[in-house]
Amino acid sequence: MFQGETAITVDDKGRVAIPTAYRDAVARDCGNRLVIAYNPFEAGSLYLYPFKEWERVRDAVNALPSTRAAHRSLQLKLVGAATPVELDGNGRISIPASHRSAVGIEKKAVLLGMGDKFELWSEQAHHAQIRRTLSDDDLSEHMLDLKL
Repeated sequence: MFQGETAITVDDKGRVAIPTAYRDAVARDCGNRLVIAYNPFEAGSLYLYPFKEWERVRDAVNALPSTRAAHRSLQLKLVGAATPVELDGNGRISIPASHRSAVGIEKKAVLLGMGDKFELWSEQAHHAQIRRTLSDDDLSEHMLDLKL
């Protein structure tokens, strides 16, 4: 279970260090393997799935009929552009230049633990999301029952 927000730096080779608090869990539960995919719902971020969770997501997405444009778009962003990565001896992963460029990740990024996966956000996109507040029109029926 991943949770929390960490400001991270992208080095000149496109590598980011997984925070030390998560490294044992990534090694133990993920075999040091993650899969990078585009976030299909929000611009400015990537998903980083543990390998086993990725296999579940991949199979569910690939099972969708590709005759619908939304299904093809989801398959493209999650499966077609997916890149497996492995933590190196220093706990770093390499983020492909194409992925970094597409979502605007440069030198500074934010890693969010989102339960079953990580999200890697460009610093600017993350700040924009955090500054955005929810209005009454944004609330779903499920959200109305939450006791926050």
